[in-house]
Amino acid sequence: MTAPVKSPLSAVPEEIEGHNLLKGKKVVVTAAAGTGIGFATARRALLEGADVLVSDFHERRLGETVDKLAAEFPGQQVTSFVCDVSSTEQVDALIASAAEQLGRIDVLVNNAGLGGETPVVDMTDEQWDRVLDITLTSTFRATRAALRYFKSVDHNGVLVNNASVLGWRAQHSQAHYAAAKAGVMALTRCSAIEAAEYGVRINAVAPSIARHAFLAKVTSEELLDKLAEGEAFGRAAEVWEIAATIAMLASDYTTYLTGEIVSISSQRA
Repeated sequence: MTAPVKSPLSAVPEEIEGHNLLKGKKVVVTAAAGTGIGFATARRALLEGADVLVSDFHERRLGETVDKLAAEFPGQQVTSFVCDVSSTEQVDALIASAAEQLGRIDVLVNNAGLGGETPVVDMTDEQWDRVLDITLTSTFRATRAALRYFKSVDHNGVLVNNASVLGWRAQHSQAHYAAAKAGVMALTRCSAIEAAEYGVRINAVAPSIARHAFLAKVTSEELLDKLAEGEAFGRAAEVWEIAATIAMLASDYTTYLTGEIVSISSQRA
């Protein structure tokens, strides 16, 4: 059997500089503490000129995230709000606090999600419910709160949801996560139709695999290697590559785009 040809795109690129895509915008990012897509998205928003509020349920890590971002971007506002996205009350409070702390909200990035590996035959109701709640229902809670906010103000806004290619693809032991991400896609499409009335665009990204420290805690190295090798470039995405696409969707470069799911993947046809 002939070995697959290694793509020149397998080399990890250097992160691109900011281009003021979000200059003057006020951006809220959920699940932003730590090492993953949320943190990278908050950082990219700052690189693109925005002020940012980061949210997470882990108070210590959230504080560390604020300190790190504030040190790198001393001329911009970086603030935070501790929030458990499984609580409607806390999600509603997040949107209210963000509007107060930042002065307004222009962009909400719904990044919160929870995965894991469990075959359906072994899955408990509690495991199913937990993943659906954190991954799908939390996105609904935040979308609802954000739309209520935008309905009450006189400026437009953007929501970007974090879905996954598993909303389309099949993968062993990921039924709960895949179902939740497919739900995020459907929620994105349907809520976008309703949101147009309030001057709000809603889109989603669907990453294939972006490797980072948190993912390594919940997914085996063997599986991560296998998934990365299956991509056309032969590598996983860098988290900044996901964040850069989110920034594009949040920016005025995509003013006629809503209800769309953008696959961030070098997937094979």
